[in-house]
Amino acid sequence: MAAIRFERRLDVSTRQAALARVGGAVAALLLAGLLLLLTGRNPFSLLADGISATVGDRQGIDETLVIATPILMNALAVAIALRLKVWNIGSEGQFFMGAWAAAGVGLYLDLPAALLLVLMALAGMAAGAVWILVPALSRAYWNVNEIITTLLLNFVAIQWVFWFSLGQWRDTKTAVVQSTPEVNATLPDFPGSNTLHIGFLVPIVIAVIMFLVFRYSRWGYEVDMIGGNPRAAAFAGIPVKRRIVTVMLLSGAIAGLSGMIHLAGAAIRLNGSISNNYGLSGFIVAALAGNSIVGLVVGGLFIAAMLHAGVALQSEGFSVFIVAGVYGLVLAGIGLGEVAARFRLVRPAPAGPAPAAPAPVVAAEAP
Repeated sequence: MAAIRFERRLDVSTRQAALARVGGAVAALLLAGLLLLLTGRNPFSLLADGISATVGDRQGIDETLVIATPILMNALAVAIALRLKVWNIGSEGQFFMGAWAAAGVGLYLDLPAALLLVLMALAGMAAGAVWILVPALSRAYWNVNEIITTLLLNFVAIQWVFWFSLGQWRDTKTAVVQSTPEVNATLPDFPGSNTLHIGFLVPIVIAVIMFLVFRYSRWGYEVDMIGGNPRAAAFAGIPVKRRIVTVMLLSGAIAGLSGMIHLAGAAIRLNGSISNNYGLSGFIVAALAGNSIVGLVVGGLFIAAMLHAGVALQSEGFSVFIVAGVYGLVLAGIGLGEVAARFRLVRPAPAGPAPAAPAPVVAAEAP
């Protein structure tokens, strides 16, 4: 019996990949609904409540966009590195360091709000870039695996922020003992909202710029060429090592800016739990979106809607563990949909009967 094997599809259109991911998400939601039904819960009622909480009114939409902002920023940071086939697993740490640097500027400088926000943004970007500098140089010049270096630096960054928020910068004037005082400048609210800040426009602008750069610029073409075949890119005269360092620093800067925007827009204070796994969520979104900027934005908004719906359902007595389980199931479904789009099952054709041996040729006798 011939063994069934996976075979990679040579050509998968963006539409096919997107439909496969959507199909995987829908299948996962149906499975989650079935499991909830077996446990005595009404999945249709829960789905309606979740949709109502996220897009049912202006407040729900604003809160969903607030959650989506750091997720999209971190996803963009990871996505630009993935164009080089470089895995920046450290966007969470760069997010923390960006928030830390922005807090240092926002707490101890007394300047006009607009100028202070600009300096906080520059500080956040610089801190994120510095935090990924060693992994970038190690990857470019010594071929050190960037997955390990960026991942381990996450834990250092989180503990660093805990140390400052509980120690040197702790707010001693109020009962809030696990955070710093409020920063001296915050992002303005979006017109007509008291929840959504204008920082949610930043990932949209960055996404548009990335789309244009990688479609129309020589720099974007060179980055994609390095990601496809570094040896061919080097042979063509592209400075591969320099591009790797540049792109990784840009990735860290975007993640650091994400920390600043979240600090100045939603958190207001720096603390060790300022991130709700935004780096991990952004990494998942970028990995599943591939090179599609549109898919990245849609995926980030979908993940944010799921997270906000989960929070809303928890307020109605829905267990946080069930919310996490449904979230993980949907992500797994999207991942399996991606696999289904990129690969197919192939069963080799059974071997036919062996061809008959040719009859021996007998030489004719002379008369």
